[in-house]
Amino acid sequence: MGIVDEFVKREVGDWDDEVVARARFKAFSGQTSDWEPHFFFWRDLIFNVARHLGIFIIQPSQVTNSWFVRGGLTPLCIDHVLIEMHKRGDLFRIQDLVDPTTARIPQLLQRFAHLIGVSRSCPPHQILQNPLLLKTLMEERAAQVIKHLSENHWTPYCVITMENFQSICNGSDEASAILTYLSGVGKARLLSTHTDYIKGVKISLAPVVVPIVSELDSNVLHLSWTAEKLQQQLDVIDQRWERSRKGAIAFKQSGNKLAALRCVRQLKSTSESRDKCNSLLNKVEEVLGVISNAESTKQVSEVIRIGARAIKEVGISVEEVQLSMQELDESVAFQKEVEEALESFQLEHPNIEDEPVLAELKKLELEIADETPHIHILGTPGNTLAKGERDTRSNESVKNTISVNKLEGAAEKVYSEETVETLSNNLSNIKLEAA
Repeated sequence: MGIVDEFVKREVGDWDDEVVARARFKAFSGQTSDWEPHFFFWRDLIFNVARHLGIFIIQPSQVTNSWFVRGGLTPLCIDHVLIEMHKRGDLFRIQDLVDPTTARIPQLLQRFAHLIGVSRSCPPHQILQNPLLLKTLMEERAAQVIKHLSENHWTPYCVITMENFQSICNGSDEASAILTYLSGVGKARLLSTHTDYIKGVKISLAPVVVPIVSELDSNVLHLSWTAEKLQQQLDVIDQRWERSRKGAIAFKQSGNKLAALRCVRQLKSTSESRDKCNSLLNKVEEVLGVISNAESTKQVSEVIRIGARAIKEVGISVEEVQLSMQELDESVAFQKEVEEALESFQLEHPNIEDEPVLAELKKLELEIADETPHIHILGTPGNTLAKGERDTRSNESVKNTISVNKLEGAAEKVYSEETVETLSNNLSNIKLEAA
């Protein structure tokens, strides 16, 4: 029993039920509503089998003649299922794609329009003559590729060679399909070096459109290509060194000292070549690391610059921050006192009823309101703002302060850990930088 047969039996519990199988295997007839439930069954099963096999490109002949054989019989409706899936945009022909490495932008856009469902009519018999691509699984595979690249790059986008991209995508066919899709949604751009013999891909690893290709991207592509070629050369040298080592041992054991000496000389020459190649590879990787770190630093600097500009635009002064911090500290301290008093009161009077207490509190609140109708803000004589309004403004000031602090890492650290004096110095430095 094959892999697909075992999976289908596990996936479909009633696969061996004769009555159910007879209804599923018969050809579609009648109105759409009559056969649509069976269509959904086969469509989902095709998706599940392809996902289990780790593919999104399927051969129609394999699906119709091999995947769902039961007792020597194949479903009579499976051709209709594939045609209906094409009509509904669940799959498309591989020839509807275009090689993204040679296509122009209008061609890519036209092909992508076909991928998202804006497809032209196609005779049914032509659909089953070429490999088919399952749209949903292709999108899932594209997401996996981006996730894989994100785990190896710290920047919001990366530049890799076409050979590397194809190896990640398990072949040129899948790579072309994924690249066409990513280009259509603005997540990838093709690029090449000045000589145009090195091709690569610039891919966005963040939920944003990939930036346009720059001169730096072409240089990074050339360096990446060089590093890959040096690594391949190292692998060849290692294989040659291993053969020379085994030859030297074999000749030494057989008594052929001259041949053994020749192998030893080859070992020495191979080791020298490996050291030179490895040294050059380390230098190239070091340059790539410097560029990557520079990109990361650029992102951090951009965030700091935005934070400084935001602080300048909002116009927050050190006095406002200090006042907000004091009010927040007082509020927290008062809240702790209330909680401690409540806990102590509940321990001393465990059986007291709530309604009489609430009535007394309401009466006390009214008496206090009559005695102190207005409360002035400290340090602002003549200001007759009510305490509720003062609290509202204070809360808004705190919220604005916290929002700005979130934009700048140093200010956020000051808010949580440092003193007001350090906060004043940091904010002054940020303002000077923004100015």
